[in-house]
Amino acid sequence: MSSGNNETHELKRSMKARHLFMISLGGCIGTGFFLGSGYTIHEAGPTGAILSYLVGGFIMYLTMLCLGELSVAMPVSGSFQTYTTKFIGPATGFSVGWLYWLGWAVTVALEFLAAGQLMLRWFPDSPVWMWCAIFAVLLFVLNALSTRAFAEAEFLFSSIKVVAIIMFLIVGGAAMFGLIDMKGGQEAPFFSQFYAQGLFPNGVSALLITMITVNFSFQGTELIGIAAGESENPEKTIPKSIRQTVWRTLFFFVLSVFVLAAMIPMEKAGVVESPFVVVLDSIGIPYAADIMNFVILTALLSVANSGLYAATRMLYSLSVEKMASPMVGRVNKRGVPMNALLITLAIAGLSLLSSVVAAKTVFVWLLSLAGLGAQIGWIAITASQLAFRKKYIQQGGKVEDLKFKIPLYPILPIIALIANCIVMISLAFDPAQRMALYCGGIFFIGCYIVYHLKMKKHQILNATQQEVQLNLDKKIILK
Repeated sequence: MSSGNNETHELKRSMKARHLFMISLGGCIGTGFFLGSGYTIHEAGPTGAILSYLVGGFIMYLTMLCLGELSVAMPVSGSFQTYTTKFIGPATGFSVGWLYWLGWAVTVALEFLAAGQLMLRWFPDSPVWMWCAIFAVLLFVLNALSTRAFAEAEFLFSSIKVVAIIMFLIVGGAAMFGLIDMKGGQEAPFFSQFYAQGLFPNGVSALLITMITVNFSFQGTELIGIAAGESENPEKTIPKSIRQTVWRTLFFFVLSVFVLAAMIPMEKAGVVESPFVVVLDSIGIPYAADIMNFVILTALLSVANSGLYAATRMLYSLSVEKMASPMVGRVNKRGVPMNALLITLAIAGLSLLSSVVAAKTVFVWLLSLAGLGAQIGWIAITASQLAFRKKYIQQGGKVEDLKFKIPLYPILPIIALIANCIVMISLAFDPAQRMALYCGGIFFIGCYIVYHLKMKKHQILNATQQEVQLNLDKKIILK
């Protein structure tokens, strides 16, 4: 990539395994977990909620195995957009890349807005837009300094969340089994909530609906693949990060939901406030709401930080694949694609503006797109792995030579692909999520049309020019 001063700069491999793990964790432990877990317990019941998270975790595990094989074989920034372009088709890669980029750009705006609203608890007379601007500048600086600066900031953000969850598990678990006293002399619940209203109190259909929400809460783990192109020694760091992310995410999610479900009656869960606040308050922890407000604020900034990074690298990848302007792919001497970063932040700003100007139309549509982008990404990952392995073998490659490979091929990748498709299709059965399918479908089809009408001609022209230049070079060498 050529910079403005005609020097060649590239992305720098400066991330260690601990950075990859925390970036992935940071992308998925957000408000969907701290607030959404209460909704899951309320709808599916205690046992149903745990089952939902286990199934969602299994889908995540299979998807990450597929991503592991691809990203170790080809560690590139932009990850599955590049794999989709190479192994499924450029039109699909173009559509997946732009949908995923826009999804994260809108998500960044949403996180800024939510973080600004949280600050009103401590500064009730301050304007929300001021906090949005402050957080936007903070995360821009962290992403603009260097990849290492972003990674260290994300490591800190995610560490705060992880420590908070561990402390919650210790205190909540102790209260659950009567090791510490509850406020007001309440008796320790033990396992009473699990059999109080039966296995599936609202039926199996409620369980299926909550699985959609749960599956989305795991999304963000695919950021390991996005960051693969900037990781040190990807053959070792990527498999290690994937294993750590899968098992620790499952541990944090499932165990937290187990404690929450045991401590809160399902009819009270997810009705007004975060279930974590409800539990801490019932134990009598002083300033419980303020503590969780700080943790959730950290979670929001962490997701926004990861999202800004992911969207920037996806836009960079699209430029490298000749699917966006070459200007977007320029990398400065610090290894940061600055133009891609500025454009992503600008779109996030416009999305934020639409929450005020056109909240009931444009903002709702953008919000729906954000929810679908990652799910399409997961489908692309599993489909790309199947296509990659088939092409790899056809070209004479030996499976035993792959540094990281998914076991039980093709059974597990097919299960992962089908499961991810079912999750996407099931959006149609949830009135609150249906808009995502409509908006995403229209945008995806629109991208296909744009590619075939405009981008395809450019790519053919570029390929022809490269071939002509190659022939000229050969003639000069022969002379």
